[in-house]
Amino acid sequence: MMNKSLIGAVAMALLLSACGKNEEAAQSAPSPAPAAPAPAAPVTQAPTTAAPSAAAGTAVADNALGSSIYNKVCALCHAAGVGGAPKPGDKADWGPRIGQGKDVLYRHALEGFTGQKGMMPPRGANPALKDEEVKAAVDFMVSKSE
Repeated sequence: MMNKSLIGAVAMALLLSACGKNEEAAQSAPSPAPAAPAPAAPVTQAPTTAAPSAAAGTAVADNALGSSIYNKVCALCHAAGVGGAPKPGDKADWGPRIGQGKDVLYRHALEGFTGQKGMMPPRGANPALKDEEVKAAVDFMVSKSE
């Protein structure tokens, strides 16, 4: 049984390591020129909630990044619970993990982790992922599981 698990883990790591390679090529392609900005409307009163709006915009952008990374890389295991991966939205499985704090979740996602329920390969077995992409994906899954 141990050999089958090890072979399965190695096969999954090889499969996952190929994920995202085409994305890099697509991102390096030139994008069309942006449209000219619309003329600014006159402002009669200065906004009083600029900081919260900026924070909300950042949260939405992070969530979009996390959702994208989850769909391209993480869902391969987490959507079906492969190798003990907790499924987003499964509060019973995520609860104890979330209770350890985000720093622990980030470290396990970035560096890898082997526990009683299974293993998490470093960076979801995609070494091309940047730290902020891994953290955004963790944040996305946690937000679905709180």
